Amino acid sequence: MDKKEKHKEIINEMIRVNQAGEFGAQKIYEGQLAVLPKDKTIKGMAKQEKIHLEEFNKLMIKNRVRPTAMSPIWAVGGFFLGASSALIGRDAAMACTLAVEEVIDKHYEDQEKKLKKNVKDMELLKLVKKFRNEEIEHKNIAIENNAKNARGYKLLSFGIRNITRAAIKISKKI
Repeated sequence: MDKKEKHKEIINEMIRVNQAGEFGAQKIYEGQLAVLPKDKTIKGMAKQEKIHLEEFNKLMIKNRVRPTAMSPIWAVGGFFLGASSALIGRDAAMACTLAVEEVIDKHYEDQEKKLKKNVKDMELLKLVKKFRNEEIEHKNIAIENNAKNARGYKLLSFGIRNITRAAIKISKKI
């Protein structure tokens, strides 16, 4: 594989996994809003995630990147994760958001470094930077909204962070 093909493969992988992540985030918020339909904070974060998903959908079309084959599973799993966390309580819904965003912050940070160092795709770099800042904002909102006060916070957070890491790893390739 030559350098140009390797570059394309890296970009495609980033776009695929980011689109899958934003799709999953959208489903998590749909699940939370099914239980907490009037929650303005969750609605606001869901609105931003919808924009993120739309942007990665456009990049997928532009770059002819196939989506992850895991989308149907991420749809059901994301909705279930969102709804079940909200059923525990609003604090647990915020703990879910915090756990996911902690992993996504690191994920986008790693991509940002890789894009700056090796790949030099300015359009993707710009999106990753912008969306990372918004994900950090969501993380801070979750903290301000008592995420760490959720019943079983440490266990809940541990489980959700590991599920998110696994979903990222799988979505890069499948």
